[in-house]
Amino acid sequence: MLHKFEYGICRQSVVPIRAEAKHVSAQVTQLLFGDHYKVLDHTGDGNWVLIEIEYDNYCGWLDVRQHTEINQDHFQHLNTVDFKVCMDLVSSILYKKKLINIVIGSILPVSSMEMFDISEQLAFNGESRSTALKGDYEFLHAIARKYHNAPYLWGGKSPFGIDCSGFTQQVFKICGYKLKRDAKEQFLQGTAVENTESSKQGDLAFFGGEDGKITHVGIITEGAKIIHASGSVREDHLDEKGIFNNELQKYTHTLRGIRRFL
Repeated sequence: MLHKFEYGICRQSVVPIRAEAKHVSAQVTQLLFGDHYKVLDHTGDGNWVLIEIEYDNYCGWLDVRQHTEINQDHFQHLNTVDFKVCMDLVSSILYKKKLINIVIGSILPVSSMEMFDISEQLAFNGESRSTALKGDYEFLHAIARKYHNAPYLWGGKSPFGIDCSGFTQQVFKICGYKLKRDAKEQFLQGTAVENTESSKQGDLAFFGGEDGKITHVGIITEGAKIIHASGSVREDHLDEKGIFNNELQKYTHTLRGIRRFL
């Protein structure tokens, strides 16, 4: 029987979080290894749990078979300790004597403190970086390039499928900056930049329709370009009008604002 104030942590590679409690429902985001969350509710049959991801407060439904329960003390510990994030596109971690493949952006419970739950028996030998460190533009751009050509996937957060705001969130996360999950939420963060002439490398550019709704986001790079997830993670030309796709020879997104985080 699931309780109202249960807590959990992702102990699989990439797990879909859905809009409704069924597998045919749209994926709205993903859990990567190490993401922890609160359990808000569950279905009557106990097959699905409604969760709120602690990192960005995003909610959705998780298959209970992919839920790993932790207690409140462990959950609070995860909120206070600076952990490391995986820097390899794909790496592996030993968890309870089982080898699990993980992707870039996964949280590693490795810190200067003694392991909170020694029974977890975690071992990782790949490249990692402390989540407490802030990266500059050069570092941010290098991380963004690691996702180059990753296919677009609604709700995705991995190099094997990612959406526009998942891309910006994960890149900035690895660089030590915390962004919300959706483009419209990210647009409310950071500091406003007047126009493209005032923009700097590493700023986020936001796009949308005439109704003012923000529907797309990307990272401004050198040479009046933007790297973003549209079909795949790619670089295109950016100006005051929006994104110009050289392959299609047309504008694909209308610029609605620029925000600074670095």
